[in-house]
This record gives sequence, structure tokens and C-alpha cells, in this order.
Amino acid sequence: MCKMINQFADKIKGQFSFFDQMIINGYIRPLLSEQTRIGYLYSMGIPLRDFTGYFRNVTDCLAKRIEDSAQELGRPVVYLPSAKDRKEDIAKGFLLSSPVDEGLICVLKTLEACRTARVVGGEGKQFLKSSQTKCLHYYLYYLDREFGVMFVKIQTWFPFNIQVYINGREFMKHLFDANGISYECYDNSFTDISDVVKAQALADKFDSVKLCRRLDSFAKSLSPFLDTVQKKFGQGYFWCVDQCEFATDIMFQERYFLEDIYPSLVGHAFHGLSCTDVFTFMGRKPDPRFQGEAVSDYKKRPIGCRVKFRLKSNSVKAYDKCSVLRTETTINDPHGFKVFGTVRHRDGTESKQWKPMGKSISNLYRYAEVSKACNMRFLDSLVDIVPVKSVQQQIGSVCSGKTVKGKRVPGFNVWSPDVVRIIETVCDGRYLVNGFRNRDIGKAIFPGIQNAKKLSSKTSRTLKKLRQHGLIKKVPRSRRYHVTSKGRQIMGVLLELYHKDYPMLIAKAA
Repeated sequence: MCKMINQFADKIKGQFSFFDQMIINGYIRPLLSEQTRIGYLYSMGIPLRDFTGYFRNVTDCLAKRIEDSAQELGRPVVYLPSAKDRKEDIAKGFLLSSPVDEGLICVLKTLEACRTARVVGGEGKQFLKSSQTKCLHYYLYYLDREFGVMFVKIQTWFPFNIQVYINGREFMKHLFDANGISYECYDNSFTDISDVVKAQALADKFDSVKLCRRLDSFAKSLSPFLDTVQKKFGQGYFWCVDQCEFATDIMFQERYFLEDIYPSLVGHAFHGLSCTDVFTFMGRKPDPRFQGEAVSDYKKRPIGCRVKFRLKSNSVKAYDKCSVLRTETTINDPHGFKVFGTVRHRDGTESKQWKPMGKSISNLYRYAEVSKACNMRFLDSLVDIVPVKSVQQQIGSVCSGKTVKGKRVPGFNVWSPDVVRIIETVCDGRYLVNGFRNRDIGKAIFPGIQNAKKLSSKTSRTLKKLRQHGLIKKVPRSRRYHVTSKGRQIMGVLLELYHKDYPMLIAKAA
């Protein structure tokens, strides 16, 4: 458990870490390279001049199978004129208007850009060249018994790539139901889990091999071309993780507790951390040979705000959702991380060692390990933040004054340079262990007073006022003072506001 969670343990129900959104691509590897493509065509007795005609028949069979299957199940098939339409919203609309307990929700089809191959050259010499074009894509939305609402997208033209979207939180809901774990959700996050320890143990047992088998079954049900490929090459689709989001949800007891600390958390992350800290979060050391961008940014959203650190195409971010503080690592390029596996050397030998992590679905366990570690390092960097919202009320009482034992104690003008000097002096780190005495701080807070007796008296009155407001306390049977925890919170916030925000306010007023 990270330090930041320990700091607010009395306000937190627990934490839960698992994959959020995953996009997995499937490729028929023998059709990706020029040599194996031509080898496949020759082995099937298909000359290059018949390439387009042959695969047009495959495309027609693929489209017919998908649409006939939807028609048999009584599910809609809709053509979208724009690829930018919100397909998920359309699918959820069909699910509401025509609900299903399990299986196909709808089929959406649209023209999208894709990578394919075309025959170039004359009659004497022809070859296949990779090219960019547009072709029809089918989006099949399912309500799956394990993965909840998901979609499978298939490219209807050569080389028939597949993309699968899975929501990890939807998967865990079904797993919780099967294991008797009750939960509450807000949007795509868990706000409460009855047995957090058991829930995390189930999440840690996630099996990528089982997932791979499910993906193979989806591919086999869609593509009539797959049987021919498997017979010829002895393999089907090769599954790669295109994008992976891994989220750690810290569940607070009330939304108020999160609102209390979140402004300070975001402020510390954006102002107190450097964009190069993302190297540390992701377990790397800054390298002068590094070519790329390390960026931090802050964004306000309708439901809150988020702070994000990005290293090339990978990122870690924090944002609030209801009573949940979510830290999320997104991996688009896994090669910056390491995985332990077999390495083949140039001399033909093999050895086990750490190597750059690839996109194979077999590395999904390692995606989880490095992402969770990244989330924890980011949370550890937010330790000892001051909860601004609750401290704001206490600052108000310090400014307005109070009554102690029937006597009125005036407040502090916290924007006065003299008061700021007092605060900076008593909060000085040199007094953290042994505290301070009247004579230790007198000259620092009142540098204009030369008379020793007058200086001591005025310092005593100031110390008394600080004590009456609960900002400092006297060590019993001693002349020393320590800053209270309340005082350190209030004065810490005041110093941060004075040095960071107050100059900007003065500039705007001018």
C-alpha cells in the first residue's frame, strides 16, 4: 500500500487495481509480409492477376455470413455514412430499445481507412505492394457473459485484420457476481466493494490464455477465410495489445473526503512535480540519448479535473470520479518496458534474460505489473499533501479572530508581509526536531527592533497569539515551542498561496 493511501487511511474504504479499457488487434501473420503473401497465393494456385477477384469473393462471403447471422438472431444491421459516429452510443440505444440477455446486440458497418496490398506492375513482372485505402468494416457489438458490452471490428478486405474492444471493469462485474461479491459503481469505476481483498485476488488471477481462446472463437465465427489459412499455415490470428489502460481506484468513504484533498493533490502534481518525473513513475532513468517528449498537462472537465504525465505515447494520469480517486496508466508502446523471456542470439543460441516488451497478448501479465507499479509510484509522489478545503475554514477563523477565556484575540492579516515573515520563521525546518525559543526567532520576525527587552516582549505576545489560535504549542516544563499539526497545515497552505497565487492576483488587480 502506498504512502498517500496510508496518510488518509481513515477516510478510504480500499483500493482496487485492474485493466480498464483494452484494444486488442488480431493479424494473420503469413499475410503481413510480401513473400508469405505470394507464397500463399501460389500454394492455392492463384496467379497475381486474379488477386482482386479471389479476395472479392472472400469479402462477399464474409459480409454475407455476418449479415445472415444477424438476421437469424433478429438483430439490426445499420450502415453509418460517417466513421466518426458514436458507435457505442448507437449500440447502447439498440440494447435499450431491444434488450438481449446475452449475445449480439447489433451490427454497424462503415467505410474506414485500412492497410492492404494491391497488385502493381505490368504483364511481365507483377508484385504485391502495401498500400493505404478504404474498405468496409463491420462492428459487431455483443453483450458477452464474461466481458459485458464489447465489440469486434473486422476489416472485410485483405488481410482481414480484427480489432476487439474489452472493458476490464465490465469483466470484473460478472466475476464479482459469480463469486458473491457485492459492489457499487459510478460510470466505469467501483465506488464500493464488499470484499476488496477477495476482489483483488480474483483480478490478479486474470488468465490471458483463456482470453486468447475466446478471441479465437470470435474470429472463427466471423471469418470463413480463417479455416483455409489454418489448414495452409497451421495458425490463425496472432493477437496483439494495441492499447491498454490499467487503473487503480482508491475508494473514499464520502465524496466530501476526496473533495477535501483533491485540489491540493492536483496542485502538488502539476506545480510540485516536473514533467521529467514521468521517467521515475515508469521505472526508467532519464537518458541524454532519449529522443521524444516528456510532457505534463492539466485539464478541467465538466465532472472535475485531471493531471497527466506523458512519455512519448505512454502516460499516467489522475482524476476524480464521484468518491473515487483514479490513477491510470496507458501503454500504447510497450517497448520502453522490460519482460523476462527467451532471447535468440545471432549465433543461434538462446538464453533467458530481460528484453524489451512486445505487444503479444502473452505479455498481458507484464502489462499489469508495470502499470500497477507506475500507478503506485505516482501516488507515492503525492504524499503529505495538505487538504485545502478543510483548511480553508480554519484559515477563516485565524483571520477573523476568536474569544479565549472571555478575552477577544484578534486575527492575523495573513497577506501582511510581517505575518508571512512570522509564519516562514516558525515553520523553518531547523526547528522541526527541537522546536524554537523566544530568542531564536525574535530577530528574524522583528528585524527592525534593536532593544532586547522590547524585542523579547513583542515576540512573547506574538507567540501567545499563535498559541491561542492553536498554531503552536509549548513544550511542558520548557521554554521551547513546536508547530502543531493544525498549524503546519494552515501555515503551509498560506505560504503556498502567498508565493504561488498571491503575486498573480496582485498583477491582475494592477
